[in-house]
Amino acid sequence: MTWTERRFARNGSVDLAHDRLQVGGDGEPLLLVMGLGVSRRWWPEGLCEAFAEAGFAVARYDQRDTGESTRLSASAPGGNPFAALVARRGAAYTAEDMADDAVAVMDALGWESAHLFGHSLGGVVAQRVALRHPRRVRTLTSSAALPSDLTGVGALRHLRLPTLARFARIKPGSERQQRIASALAVARLCAAPGHPIDESETLERITADVDSGVADVGAQSRQIGARWRGPSLSALRVPALVLHGTDDPLLKPSAGRATAAAIGDARLVLQPGVGHDIPRERYTAVAAEVRALADAARATGTRGAAG
Repeated sequence: MTWTERRFARNGSVDLAHDRLQVGGDGEPLLLVMGLGVSRRWWPEGLCEAFAEAGFAVARYDQRDTGESTRLSASAPGGNPFAALVARRGAAYTAEDMADDAVAVMDALGWESAHLFGHSLGGVVAQRVALRHPRRVRTLTSSAALPSDLTGVGALRHLRLPTLARFARIKPGSERQQRIASALAVARLCAAPGHPIDESETLERITADVDSGVADVGAQSRQIGARWRGPSLSALRVPALVLHGTDDPLLKPSAGRATAAAIGDARLVLQPGVGHDIPRERYTAVAAEVRALADAARATGTRGAAG
């Protein structure tokens, strides 16, 4: 698996690092949006390869405050990211800014429109891109995510509070090896018992990313606390697929059900035994689901339209 050299897109004062998979260049554009505090390198290589084999041209990017994109550490206080989720107190930027970042990356790639696949917080961001820029989005896949229009304590009904308590006890530490160990502990927490993580592959992703947002609770708080003032999810008119693991240790399946219920004609796929990550055993099946969504949208001539 080979990626192009890193390039930057720009949204206002924010630079957004991104790259493209060098295979599948003639396929349909697919932009991957990763979750809270982690960089584009957290996308499993095998999943990206499965997308390419399914006929997609795959690109990924670092959201603001993660990876090699602009960090806004001086713009807002840090704190517990889950407290920021409930309080929605972020002041460094808005959720609209984060949605516009994805469009800036598409512009830099020369993509008039693209399929979006967002995982965890990336799924929330992808939902908002489809609401804010519907004509830029061919299809939307939201994986292991909350509904994007939930506010404050409304999110708590979908969270597994014992897991949040375990997350809170993981401290990154100041030394590199401590940060690697804490990131590995987070990855283990996200997996389901039946699909343990590939520790070797996970360590490769962690060591490439450990000095950025994965160990920065301030960045995580700014991301998750960014306020959304846009349309409700019921206004979304983009062909949509919602994926959620039945054994997700962080978000209950009710989060996926609520997301799919809010989007007209969305397809909900509950993945038996899957946690808050995407295990190797599901790569081909997930890529096939996204391929089927894209094919159905193309057959009907459906494209995002304002809700």
